[in-house]
Amino acid sequence: MISSIIFTVLLLATAVIFARRIGEIRANINLGRDQDISDNKSERWKTMARVALGQSKMVTRPLAGFMHIFIYVGFVLINIEVLEILIDGIFGTHRLFYSVLGSEVYYTFIGIFEILALLVLIACVVFLVRRNIGKLKRFSGTEMTSWPKSDANIILIVEILLMLALFQMNAADSVLFMLNDTIVAAAGLDHYTEIRFDSWFWVSGFFTGYLPNDPTTLFYIERACWWFHILGIFGFLIYIPYSKHFHIFLAFPNTYYSRLEPAGEFNNLESVKKEVELMMDPNQDPFAAPAPAEGETTAPQRFGAKDVTDLSWKQLMDAYTCTECGRCTSECPANQTGKLLSPRKIMMDTRDRVEELGKHKRANGAEAKDGKALLNDYISPEELWACTTCNACVQACPVNINPLSIIVDLRRFLVMEESKAPNELNMMFTNVENNGAPWQFAQADRLNWKDE
Repeated sequence: MISSIIFTVLLLATAVIFARRIGEIRANINLGRDQDISDNKSERWKTMARVALGQSKMVTRPLAGFMHIFIYVGFVLINIEVLEILIDGIFGTHRLFYSVLGSEVYYTFIGIFEILALLVLIACVVFLVRRNIGKLKRFSGTEMTSWPKSDANIILIVEILLMLALFQMNAADSVLFMLNDTIVAAAGLDHYTEIRFDSWFWVSGFFTGYLPNDPTTLFYIERACWWFHILGIFGFLIYIPYSKHFHIFLAFPNTYYSRLEPAGEFNNLESVKKEVELMMDPNQDPFAAPAPAEGETTAPQRFGAKDVTDLSWKQLMDAYTCTECGRCTSECPANQTGKLLSPRKIMMDTRDRVEELGKHKRANGAEAKDGKALLNDYISPEELWACTTCNACVQACPVNINPLSIIVDLRRFLVMEESKAPNELNMMFTNVENNGAPWQFAQADRLNWKDE
């Protein structure tokens, strides 16, 4: 009874902390401007099923892809066993599904879950070795400071410990289930006589040789591993929304709202389009404040983006979905040639900035400003102008994040609001303005080449 009360209190506390953090992230994402992404629902469902559920872009790098699938499938299916643990914890039962499913079915399910847990364990060990011993280049970079590196290792180590605790818990249980009923009942463990197995669990059976045959000792081993496993899961839930591993939850909505237009197609800024329409309309007052663009409730404040509030909610969701895997940066030609640009850093900086601004607004009011901005305080113009807009980062991302859209919006602000473009671009802009073409000769001379 006391155990059930403690368990229920911890479960509720975990749920409250998790929900509160989700609320903060949701509020931070909503700091972005509105963007209507409600078209092509059938195509969006297909994209989500293919990319998020089917892991189609992960397997382009086979080792990492298949190891990730082991963890992904294991995470999803092992949660069925976790559901049983939750019910047992609340109601004080022990392996409730045994009485519901019957011995053979239950034993088979636990065996399958243990095989999945073993695959998860193997994958986590492989990832730890690759990350810390293999020293893959894409796991390094100026943005990969102590926290991002530690974050990945913490999750992998916790998952390994949780799987080992699961095996040890099942091993202790399976030994208890096969002990003489009289001996087990004499130890005050009558409920263990209600479950009978005539062999070990499929994987945890290898741990049984190290366990004693004393029912009381086995009981405490099983309970210790049970509590470690479930408290580890509670801690995992609290930790995840602060970690890059929040993509476990956001990968699905993020891929659903993926950009469906061709990668090389750039959108026109509604604010610019509106300005041009006003210029072309002789009936408009040239000194009037611009009206709100389509889909906006207030007049546009900027051309492009200077801070996270100028980005869309989808771009901010991209930032929270980033797995920091480095595939984007490893494919970036600018980064490969030693330029300062790292698409992964763009996403991490965006997430860090919206976290900072969201915290400031919660503490000081929705209209409060902190005097900082994404541009210059987090991302430098040098990084932005190194981008070739080739879309390699977009293509490489396993969850369809679009760093290029943020880069382009920040560059638009530099050009259109601050006139801070590289000299080469300024020369081109001048030529377009004066000559109607990017070349430095008059329109009348355009066809001189054919006379050569």
